[in-house]
Amino acid sequence: MSGTSEQNEGPGRLKVVVADDQAAVREPLAAVLGLAEDIEVVAAAADGGEVLAAVAAGPVDVVLMDLRMPVMDGIETTRRLTEEHPEVAVVVLTTFADDESILGALGAGARGYLTKNAGRQDITRAIRAAGAGQSVLDREVQDRLLATARAKAAALAPSDTAGQPLPDDLTPREREVLTLIGQGLSNRGIAEKLFISEATVKTHINNLFAKTHIRDRADAVRRAIAAGLA
Repeated sequence: MSGTSEQNEGPGRLKVVVADDQAAVREPLAAVLGLAEDIEVVAAAADGGEVLAAVAAGPVDVVLMDLRMPVMDGIETTRRLTEEHPEVAVVVLTTFADDESILGALGAGARGYLTKNAGRQDITRAIRAAGAGQSVLDREVQDRLLATARAKAAALAPSDTAGQPLPDDLTPREREVLTLIGQGLSNRGIAEKLFISEATVKTHINNLFAKTHIRDRADAVRRAIAAGLA
């Protein structure tokens, strides 16, 4: 495990550990992140064991975690951190964007997931968000999760209403809300997308469900897919 310079040390900075088994990736990344005024890279680790040691030596706010590392991989390291140091946020930075890697990392407790196509600004933004308790997924990962969720929804037993056409009395807004539900957006996501309140979204959903006899959100996803909206 290699330390970093004390050039950017100071109160208020997010203390970050950069973990990657390739020194050619790890060291330049640590150097670049260390240039940010609000980020202090406190350690650069080559494997999961070094990450745990760095966090134990602390304090650490965020670990930027590669997945494929010797000794202990990124998913197991993330799981250990979540159990032993829940105050430390993990942001995955990896070349892998397959379902197993994404779901494994998020299931282990990672707060963010980026591919190595992400730029420096994307990475620093994700670190700041994780340090503030927020989650950040890059677009490729979001699309992959959405595709998986839609495939699972479509594979479920069809509802009694799945093959029925949408009623003519649906308003354009209700149809729009159904489309966004089919795309996997939450009520908050729909509200942000349409620039309306969550309360208004709930009203549209209640009206939509009543008109279409949709039972629940999973049923709404199936109905949107069957109608060609998602």
